[in-house]
Amino acid sequence: MTRPDQPVAAATSDDALFGSEAADYARYRPGLPDAAVHLLAATRHGVPESVLLDLGTGTGQVPRALLPVLHRLVHIDLVDVNQSMLRTALTALEPVRGACTVHAFTGEAHTFAPPAPGRAPSLITCCRSFHWMSRPEVPAMADRVAAPYAVVAITGDGSLWTHEAEWTAALRGLIQTCLGDDRRAGPRGPYAGPDRSYEEDLADSAFSDVAEHRFPVARAWTPEDVVGYLPTTSFARRALFAGRHHEFEAQALGLLKTHARGGVLKEDAEFTVLLARRPGGAA
Repeated sequence: MTRPDQPVAAATSDDALFGSEAADYARYRPGLPDAAVHLLAATRHGVPESVLLDLGTGTGQVPRALLPVLHRLVHIDLVDVNQSMLRTALTALEPVRGACTVHAFTGEAHTFAPPAPGRAPSLITCCRSFHWMSRPEVPAMADRVAAPYAVVAITGDGSLWTHEAEWTAALRGLIQTCLGDDRRAGPRGPYAGPDRSYEEDLADSAFSDVAEHRFPVARAWTPEDVVGYLPTTSFARRALFAGRHHEFEAQALGLLKTHARGGVLKEDAEFTVLLARRPGGAA
């Protein structure tokens, strides 16, 4: 198994955004709903040996969820710009990967190339990270490297910044009091939302046969878990507070406790899965 300090392509790790929060990311970020995981696995029904390419893998949530249900998975390629995340992902996958081989690639998603011949991915996943990528170039890369019957799956469910509830509105207001009205995107300045939908990106690519699936998700957060989650986001990471993050976290915890009911903060989210194929490319 290749470690991220032995990448197949020379690349510079971008640890500026989430480099120091990999452990918090693994602990506090919500996982994928079971229904979405089984949907992804079902796309590989009848494929004897599946290869997974997970773009923006973070701490490896997608492959960890798929390994127990996608039994014909023979190889996984992890791609991330952040070596700390890749190390965390590799550590998490090691005890559960079995005979499945795993390779880590440090670099931007659109620059990925398979590490060896015969490893064309049949499933390409991108969970909660497509908005950080060069969106026209990622499907073009997928078209170059993927098997003829491959599926590209873009998934996500927003964040606590976008979720509309009384407690998230109060939390968002506290963050804006500290950092300004614009939503921050880590060291990259204000967040600029996409000017078009992911469906439009895919429609203009080789993977233009797109199907959308939505899964309701009910989550129960504790105030402490929300405070643990916040440093893993681009809009409330600790470095943005210029040494005042302890004060902010204490304020956030107090605010969240006033909104919790029985110690619980409820989030009713929706997890979206876009499954994209080349026209006529269903397995």
